[in-house]
Amino acid sequence: MSKLLIKNGYLIDPANQRDGTFDVLIERGKIAAIETAIPANGAKIIDAAGQLVVPGLIDLHTHLRQPGREDKETIETGVQAAARGGFTTVCVMPNTTPPLDERSHVDFIQQESRRIGGICVQPIGAVTKGRQGLELTDFGELFEAGCVALSDDGHPVSDSHLMRRALEYAKVFQRPIIQHAEDRQLAAGGVMHEGLIATTLGLRGMPSEAESVMVARDVALAELTGGWVHFAHLSCAQSVEVVRQAKRRGIRVTCEVTPHHVALTHEAVGEFDTRAKVNPPLRTEQDRTALIEGLRDGTIDCIATDHAPHTDWEKDADFDAAPFGIGGLETALGVCARALIESKHLSWAQLIGKLSVHPAQIAGVSGGTLAKGADADLTLIDPEATWTVDPSRFASKSKHSPFAGWTLHGAVVRVLVRGAEVFPA
Repeated sequence: MSKLLIKNGYLIDPANQRDGTFDVLIERGKIAAIETAIPANGAKIIDAAGQLVVPGLIDLHTHLRQPGREDKETIETGVQAAARGGFTTVCVMPNTTPPLDERSHVDFIQQESRRIGGICVQPIGAVTKGRQGLELTDFGELFEAGCVALSDDGHPVSDSHLMRRALEYAKVFQRPIIQHAEDRQLAAGGVMHEGLIATTLGLRGMPSEAESVMVARDVALAELTGGWVHFAHLSCAQSVEVVRQAKRRGIRVTCEVTPHHVALTHEAVGEFDTRAKVNPPLRTEQDRTALIEGLRDGTIDCIATDHAPHTDWEKDADFDAAPFGIGGLETALGVCARALIESKHLSWAQLIGKLSVHPAQIAGVSGGTLAKGADADLTLIDPEATWTVDPSRFASKSKHSPFAGWTLHGAVVRVLVRGAEVFPA
C-alpha cells in the first residue's frame, strides 16, 4: 500500500491529549508519524485544511438484522450507512434470527463482514440461549469466537439469579454484560413515556422507574459479584443518578446514551409519529438535561446509536402496532453536534471521546487513538458544513428518522479504515 499523507487538518486525539494542526503520515495501514509538517516524499496527499482529523468513530450498539430480517437491513447496507456516518467500527447486537447464541452464528457475521470489507464489524453474543432468559449460553465459546461483549438487547435479563451468574461468568473473561434495563412488569406493554402526553394521546405509558429499578438491581448485582455491567441506552434522570452513585462507590459499571435521547423529548411523538417510537422511550426535558449532565461529568461513558432499522410497512402502522426503533448511524454525528456542541455542553474533543475513545475501551477493540503505530482508522469532519437530513438518501434500508428535514452542522468528509478509504467509496 502506498503512503498517504493527511496535511493541514486540525487533529483531535483525546486519548493522547493532542489537539492542534498536524500532518498525519500513514504507511501500510498504520499511523507512521504525526508532526506539524511532514514532507510528501512521494506520498499521496489529502488536504484536510478546515477539517477535523479524529480517531474513527466506534458504535457500541448497532442492529444489522442479518441473518433473518434482510428486508430491514443487511450487513452490507449497514456497513455502508456506518461509513457514511463516520464510523470505522460497529458492534452488532445479537437479536438476529437465529440469534448470536453459538459459535456458528458468530462465525457467519465475521465471514460476511470480511467478504463485504470496509469498516470493522464486531459481534456481541447473546447472554441466554435464544435470548429467552432461561439458560446461559456458552460464554467461553462466544468470547473465543470473537464476541466483544454479551447482551440479550431487546430483552432484559429479568431473572436476578441468572443475571448474577452471567456477571460472575463474564468476570472470568473481563468482559461486560450489556443490559437492556427494563422491568417488563412495570413497563406493562407501554409504547411511550408515561406522562401527560401519553395520557392526552390515549397511549399506554412506560414509567421511568421501569428502567431505573432494573439499573438499581444490576448495580447491586455488580457490587455483589465484582462483575461488569454496561447499561445500554439510558433514558432517565433516575438511572443516571444510580449509575453516578455506583461509580463513586467503585462498582464496575459503564453506560451509554443515544443521540436521539439527548436531542429529543416525548413531545416528538406529536400526533402519533412512529418515527419517535423507541425503547426506552423519549422522556421529559428534565430527563434530557440529566443525560447531558451525565455526559458532561463522566457518569455516562459514551454515545451509541442504537441503530434499529425497520421496513416502511412496519413503521407506517398505527402507533401501538409499529415497532420500536429508528435508523441512527447516518445522523448520529450531526445530531450530537447540534445537541451538544452548538449548545456548548461538550467540546469537540469531549464528543470524540464519547464517540470513539471510550467505546473502544469498553469493547476492548483497537481504535480510539491516533498514536504512532496504531491502525490508521480515521474520520475527517468538516465542522462548518451544513446539511439537511433526507432519509430517502440514506444508505441504510431504514428510511424513518425523527430528524428528517433537520439542518445539521458537522459533515463527515472522509473515512479511512487501516489507511484505506471507505467513504467516499
